[in-house]
Amino acid sequence: MSASRPIPVVCAVIEREGRLLLAQRPVDKHLPLKWEFAGGKVEPGEDPATAIVREIREELGCEIVITRALPRFPYDYTRVVIEMIPFVCVLAPGSPAPHPHEHVALAWVTPDQLKDYDLAPADLPVVASYRQI
Repeated sequence: MSASRPIPVVCAVIEREGRLLLAQRPVDKHLPLKWEFAGGKVEPGEDPATAIVREIREELGCEIVITRALPRFPYDYTRVVIEMIPFVCVLAPGSPAPHPHEHVALAWVTPDQLKDYDLAPADLPVVASYRQI
């Protein structure tokens, strides 16, 4: 594999009433059936904050408000290296409830329940970072 720049990927840690939203990946995608914080790739020339709002609108059909950013970090999946750009968010006032347009399931979980879900590997450092704040 050539030494290229990591692919920028955003994710949203969406908070609601002490719970966090997890989404389960489709069976036919990379990391099938793993749970993750929803998000996706940043388009060329796109600001990461704009990207996460767009991705959540596309994937979950809802609107979010970013409350803070968590530290960015690289993650090496061997076949690809990403730069994870996590944001802590809340649902925007008047937003519809999240609905799994691309995922197979959604779950609102307490931070303590995160350990009970088979999270995508790049989401584990997001959890650690979230817990430090």
